[in-house]
Amino acid sequence: MSFINLFELEKLAEAKLEKIAFDYYSSGAHDEITLRDNREAFNKIKIHYKVLVDVSKRDTATEIFGQKISFPLIIAPTAFHKMACKEGECATAQAAKEAGTIMCLSTLSNTKVEDVSRSSEGNFWFQLYVFRDKSVTEKLVRRVEKAGAKTLVVTVDAPLLGTRERDVRNQFQLPKGLSVINLLPDNKEELPDDKPDSGLALYFNEMLDQSLNWKDIEWLASITKLPIILKGIVRPDDALRAIDCGAKGIVVSNHGGRQLDTSPATIEVLPTIADAVNDRIEILMDGGIRRGTDIIKAIALGAKAVLMGRPVLWGLAHNGYEGVCDVLSLMKKEFDLAMALSGCASVEEIQRDLVSLK
Repeated sequence: MSFINLFELEKLAEAKLEKIAFDYYSSGAHDEITLRDNREAFNKIKIHYKVLVDVSKRDTATEIFGQKISFPLIIAPTAFHKMACKEGECATAQAAKEAGTIMCLSTLSNTKVEDVSRSSEGNFWFQLYVFRDKSVTEKLVRRVEKAGAKTLVVTVDAPLLGTRERDVRNQFQLPKGLSVINLLPDNKEELPDDKPDSGLALYFNEMLDQSLNWKDIEWLASITKLPIILKGIVRPDDALRAIDCGAKGIVVSNHGGRQLDTSPATIEVLPTIADAVNDRIEILMDGGIRRGTDIIKAIALGAKAVLMGRPVLWGLAHNGYEGVCDVLSLMKKEFDLAMALSGCASVEEIQRDLVSLK
């Protein structure tokens, strides 16, 4: 492994990636305040470790929706993995399987969902946008069900895509030959010639349903037996409405700081949301996860597991499948060490009294 932490890895990835690709992966909306806050908020939380606890035998595993994972980290849905590595999402899926965890495949992947399913041996979730044409949404749901997806993760914070100014400045386009392949018409490999941004802005914004509301979530729950997780929750009242609409879980998320700038850091709103939910549904969170101690803090404040996106892309850019394996291995080792030094022999022992927010 040529890096000792994820911050070093990001620099290695930046050196390998084209600027347009690195900026797409790393940027946030507008002034990138939320992007920075997601990370900085973790630094304010202190771990009040326990001593004289027997941690000679530790178990980092947990279970989410009946799936056991080796430690409480899932690969978050991120777009366009083939900009980082030619094997793209298949390499990521294989690494997740090797690490004993789950990959959540993005709607905006460069790889067919069926190929990712084969690479993960069916151990994947699918992130879904609800489109203006409900028949397109339903067709995609049927397709991912058939491919073996275990869960639908519905993004609810993107009636339109946020403005990422680095992408605007770079006039971002997908490289020739790459596409949002799971959204293309049957038997097509590329978008029509009148969609010059390869689907990110014109094509995709045309498809998004800006009228998306809670009734649409009820409709979605009525057409599938897959558990539905709503991704993009930052308010307790929205978390409670998610329960009422049939969701089985939520992701406390601000889209990695890529949608509404100055929205709150996710780790800061997690505890109030967890208190409101009161264990009625599963809670996950993403945004700013870079250390094993971050996972400890998220679990202590109410998350069952965390999702991590950008560092997976850095690993993919740096060394493909093996790079992603290295990222997951490093995070698991850091989490295991953090458990030991915190006086926790199992994930269940990580409780609220372990951390303070001041």
